[in-house]
Amino acid sequence: MSGKKPEWAEENEDGFTSSVQEGVKRSVSSDTKVRKFVKKQERPQDIEELKQGVLLGERARLARAITLIESNSPQHFEYAQSLLQSIMTHTGKSIRIGISGVPGAGKSTFIEAFGTFLCQAGHKVAVLAVDPSSSINGGSILGDKTRMEELARNPRAFIRPSPSEGTLGGVHRKTRETMLLCEAAGFDVILVETVGVGQSEAIVRGMVDFFLLLALTGAGDELQGMKKGILELVDMIVVNKADGSNKTAALRTKSEYSRILHFLKSPTQGWQAKSLTCSSLNGEGIPALWEVIGDFTELTKQSGVFEERRRMQAKEWLYSLVNEQLQTLFFQNERIKRMLPQLENEVIAGKKTVTQAVHEAFINFYK
Repeated sequence: MSGKKPEWAEENEDGFTSSVQEGVKRSVSSDTKVRKFVKKQERPQDIEELKQGVLLGERARLARAITLIESNSPQHFEYAQSLLQSIMTHTGKSIRIGISGVPGAGKSTFIEAFGTFLCQAGHKVAVLAVDPSSSINGGSILGDKTRMEELARNPRAFIRPSPSEGTLGGVHRKTRETMLLCEAAGFDVILVETVGVGQSEAIVRGMVDFFLLLALTGAGDELQGMKKGILELVDMIVVNKADGSNKTAALRTKSEYSRILHFLKSPTQGWQAKSLTCSSLNGEGIPALWEVIGDFTELTKQSGVFEERRRMQAKEWLYSLVNEQLQTLFFQNERIKRMLPQLENEVIAGKKTVTQAVHEAFINFYK
């Protein structure tokens, strides 16, 4: 193909060392469509591969399995439940520890220090860190793998940040099932970190064996504003950041918590809730903390409280899922979808009582 002069060259100008070549002409079909990306669906043979990978402790397969059970897709539900059913005999061999505390208490720093200590002691640690959800896309905001950088690199640790999705107490609705997968993968210590923004933490208590609350110094003011209900749920209060010039204040705060815990009923039969101090920066107090958890586990297993609590938690989980399913069925009902806007307007306008509106809605739901 012969070249031609650039467009900006004079008509009678010669001597260019470069020339413009015509591009390759390609016919484009008029019916060409942009293909929509379709996510690969899990198949039965994939589920068996996931199961074997989870049982072998393969982190990539474990992550895929957790993604499957967290999926809200109806197509994934059957496969996810099939996977969970197949690994049930390999679960239940861990100690499940819930960790909560107000923002600023240093939960992530504490979990990294605690998790690193456990890994060095020969344990395998799974951290199910529940992040606040973005109001825009529902995803995690804080990114725990970024905040626990050292622990995330440890081959004996597995960190799974999940968005809270607005769940009460900040615990993801699939956390229970994720714990089962982690146990099947050989993790013998499960740490569940919650958002800790003041909502009821009873949901945390209902899925773990040991509940730990991180606190800061200045308990005199803190105890005035802290809900008594939260203190009645804990097995241990840990006053964090007990280092440097803050150590004396931390010890004083620990003593104040010890006094108040003495007057509260413990959530675990036969166990008196304790308070300790620790420093996530230098690791001081963390070995003693783990020793207390060991004493708790030994005591409750000998008395039968440990297994009884897990049986009751399974029962509570059953009824919570029944309630969730009933709520879903109600709001997905076509008649309810059509009549709810009208009922809302009538209630807001004062034309109908709330009780009457609910009664009419359920009459239509049962038709």
